[in-house]
Amino acid sequence: MSGDKMEVEMAEEKMKGMDHSEQHYFKSYDHHGIHEEMLKDEVRTRSYMNAIVQNKHIFKDKVVLDVGCGTAILSMFAAKAGAKHVIGVDMSTIIFKAREIVEVNGLSDKITLLQGKMEEVVLPFPKVDIIISEWMGYFLLYESMLDTVLYARDTYLEKDGLIFPDKATIFFAGIEDGEYKDEKIGFWDDVYGFNYSPLKHTALSEPLVDTVDIKAVVTDPTPVLTLDLYTCTTADLAFTTPFKLSVKRDDFIHALVSWFDIDFTACHKPIRFSTGPHTKYTHWKQTVFYLEDVLTVQEGEEVTLNLDVKPNNKNRRDLDIQITYELETQDLNRSAKGGSDYKMC
Repeated sequence: MSGDKMEVEMAEEKMKGMDHSEQHYFKSYDHHGIHEEMLKDEVRTRSYMNAIVQNKHIFKDKVVLDVGCGTAILSMFAAKAGAKHVIGVDMSTIIFKAREIVEVNGLSDKITLLQGKMEEVVLPFPKVDIIISEWMGYFLLYESMLDTVLYARDTYLEKDGLIFPDKATIFFAGIEDGEYKDEKIGFWDDVYGFNYSPLKHTALSEPLVDTVDIKAVVTDPTPVLTLDLYTCTTADLAFTTPFKLSVKRDDFIHALVSWFDIDFTACHKPIRFSTGPHTKYTHWKQTVFYLEDVLTVQEGEEVTLNLDVKPNNKNRRDLDIQITYELETQDLNRSAKGGSDYKMC
């Protein structure tokens, strides 16, 4: 049996020891399609490339750890930037293809790729100078690997080591989306003459990952969470925060839209990319939370909200999200108060 085939079989045995949700998560990255989508996401991949390759003075002669390395594109950027050595770690079996990719690019002497969970592998270096990772999921935190990056930080990063990227911010805004809400939610009121409202409640509780037209945005955006990867902990991934949305025009709010921005602040010239409706497409798109009510709003008014996010008790990669909202106006016919529970799973 060849070495790679044996390693693949060992990897599959490791998978069997995990719970079903973990198996599903890691196996989803075995297929090349998901990696093709990420590599073709120019906003994502070029931002990482520029952050690394344009900062050779930071990477020169450094030991770099790539957490969740996938096809090893970030590892190769780091090697190209002059890193002394790069260690890539990934649980999925795509890593065996990544080794071939590294070899055909003549970088096998600079890059070591390890198959396994970050928390279980043994690195060839006791400490690393830089951690790079593309850990973000939909709504930033859904199916994200941030807890794994934090483990790597606490276990392997030198005291003055760097993290690429090192800052992430979640934003919210209100949107007018009546036509699509009718199509997606109102549909269940009458299905060939039958009342399917039980499925309407299910549809409302599932956030929609899709692209939102900037023209649909009715409020100013508001940041609701900023994570500093040097200081945040896994406890910060469960949070409650109040926030307000300021209305820009007379319109209706049918849903809330959320996205995130990512910052590489260690760069000589800081690099940022956004996944919002105001910028170029990314594979993360945006996350839409439909409200049960339709809010009739006027320019200058504010909607007061509270957001509660926590990992699901049964599967930490899933999210339980609760949003409450209140619109107070002098016109009592337009005032509204309510809330919804959402599950990203």
